[in-house]
Amino acid sequence: MATPALVLASSSPRRRDLLARIGVEPARIASPDIDESPLKGELPRAYALRLAQAKAAAVARAPGEIVLAGDTTVAVGRRILPPADTVEIQRDLLNLISGRRHRCISAVCVIDAVGKARTRVVETVVIFKRLSDDEREAYIASGEGLGKAGGYAIQGRAEALIRQVAGSHSGVIGLPLFETRALLRAAGYPLG
Repeated sequence: MATPALVLASSSPRRRDLLARIGVEPARIASPDIDESPLKGELPRAYALRLAQAKAAAVARAPGEIVLAGDTTVAVGRRILPPADTVEIQRDLLNLISGRRHRCISAVCVIDAVGKARTRVVETVVIFKRLSDDEREAYIASGEGLGKAGGYAIQGRAEALIRQVAGSHSGVIGLPLFETRALLRAAGYPLG
């Protein structure tokens, strides 16, 4: 039986880098085109799971291919935080999470070679230190958190501003590797 080919349904270079950490190289990458707007009243966990499933389903799967998709959502309470698409949004997000806990919810969906979908959702609690105005502005000036969920990248300079992480560090970056590896194995993808 031929080894199934893996399709990464993501436009995130971080997800590809994370997969490389566990020795996985996608055969191809396909960027899913879906509406990522939250539904009215949708809670963060349900939102992240729905997006991961929608991304996986949006990518055409050839015979023998396995599709992997993920979504990472940042939330404060029931509020889903937007990506920091502008400096103004990033500043608002950093002010909101400064000195308090928030959740990074990372959902993964794997569709195996026969079309069976498997999912996992991982919640990680992240606590930022209380940021001074100078710290916040220096971080914004670095350009690192622009476009990122929550307005920061934990794998970069922001890590020095985080007091505590309880959960999956790789999940905060964009793909919880422990759960992803288990899903890929269950789908028949060969891993050592």
